[in-house]
Amino acid sequence: MRKLVYALLTTVMVALVGCVTINVYFPEAAAQKAADRFIGTVIDQGSAPAQAKPVPKVDEPAQPSAMLLDLLVPAAYADTPDIRVQTPATEAIRGRMQARFQNTLQALLDSGAVGFTQDGLVAVHDAGKIPLSQRAQANAAVAEENSDRNALYREIARANGHPEWESQIRATFAKGWIERAHAGWYYQDASGAWKRK
Repeated sequence: MRKLVYALLTTVMVALVGCVTINVYFPEAAAQKAADRFIGTVIDQGSAPAQAKPVPKVDEPAQPSAMLLDLLVPAAYADTPDIRVQTPATEAIRGRMQARFQNTLQALLDSGAVGFTQDGLVAVHDAGKIPLSQRAQANAAVAEENSDRNALYREIARANGHPEWESQIRATFAKGWIERAHAGWYYQDASGAWKRK
């Protein structure tokens, strides 16, 4: 009889463990929050955000089913994923982007010569608004900015252990750049058409 109970209990445990799947999903809300902080430090010329202090968790009485699930699923997988944005590489990129924005891009955006693209980059919107003597410098600034933006999206995905998230991070940042754009700046909508904010 005891062997039968142990066999039955083992079968139930194996079935429960087999039913538990761990999905690693893209944490959209965390990515939006991280993108907004990063973009704010570039556009608004704020300093890099300080490391957030962890909020202490309030212990709630455990439910019996939750206790069983805690035994079956390691605690590391139960936490909500967060997006890591601050690495030495991203901080170097942030510094270059802040300097470029202050020295060149802000004036180009303000004049309407340059705008934000739907894929998280910048592009020349109206070259006629750039004096001929400054076009080479403006094109170089746009190319450098796009190089840094591509590196930023790739580095954030890599730093979070999910290189496959790069396109989602890019899309989140693209939306964030457009949302933080000042009145009068140009951006591309989802179809690629230029709009003025």
